[in-house]
Amino acid sequence: MRASRLLSILLLLQSRGRMTAQALAAEFEVSVRTIYRDVDELSAADVPIYGDRGPNGGFELLDGYRTKLTGLSPAEAATLFLAGLPGPAAELGLADMLTTAQLKLTAALPEGARAAAARISMRFHLDPVGWFRGVDDARFLPMIAEAVWKEAAITIRYRRDAGPVSRTAHPLGLVLKGGVWYLVARVGEQTRTYRVANIVDLVVSGDRFERPVDFDLAAFWTKASRAYEVGLYHGTAKLRVSPRGLILLDQLGSPLAQMVREQARMTDAQGWVSVRVPIERADWAARDLIRFGAEIEVLEPAELRLRLFDLARDLSQLYAARAPSS
Repeated sequence: MRASRLLSILLLLQSRGRMTAQALAAEFEVSVRTIYRDVDELSAADVPIYGDRGPNGGFELLDGYRTKLTGLSPAEAATLFLAGLPGPAAELGLADMLTTAQLKLTAALPEGARAAAARISMRFHLDPVGWFRGVDDARFLPMIAEAVWKEAAITIRYRRDAGPVSRTAHPLGLVLKGGVWYLVARVGEQTRTYRVANIVDLVVSGDRFERPVDFDLAAFWTKASRAYEVGLYHGTAKLRVSPRGLILLDQLGSPLAQMVREQARMTDAQGWVSVRVPIERADWAARDLIRFGAEIEVLEPAELRLRLFDLARDLSQLYAARAPSS
């Protein structure tokens, strides 16, 4: 809190010129004595600030002194150099602007902060794409980004399981989730989410729309993603899991694996545990669980057991027909 106030005092003196201790104290709702201590600390940090007594007195910066980067501390500026940004920026068509902005930022930073920024970029890298996954098709992303900026309506043709559909939409924002781009758009009276990679055609119209002044993209995404996760599971399954199976369950995602481990207290004579987990449709759950082989046994529901039996039988027949003769 104090570091932020020191920076704010510096910026106020830079933008307004001379200010009295009383005026600064009122600005930050602190005592005059606190302001004097803050000024002493700024002076100790080699900020050329001086004060005059008397009716026209006050604190002022040495003529010609200006902060190198208004509003950003060295640590804040350094975080802007975290690697991993060029990939998403390039997909949005902003790679050149990002490079230019970083060059300007580098030139504006004082020497010490410049070195810190370089260390950050050499020691930390952000890779938003999950393991064993390629980058989604994002050829329409620059067009969508431009439509978002210009508040221009778009017509999209969107791929769905039941076949492509066409929609006229008002694009409100773009979200990058786990390496996957999503478009948040207003369609009719509803705000919907579309995976950008599933857009097979897009036309930006000349029609402008008025963006809702109270729309908060981050708040919408948080609420919508939670509702999706809750609504995704329509049932539960009771599983019997081996000790090795408990380790392998990480493949289904950390939250689910953690849920299983929290239940895994009572074990049978072989060290297996019985747990309940949420599932989607039985056929999808069967495809997820068959990868664990004999390390997980489904106890219920019966439909899921039957789906696994059918998958195991089909695999057995496929490989038995091609098994080498002994």
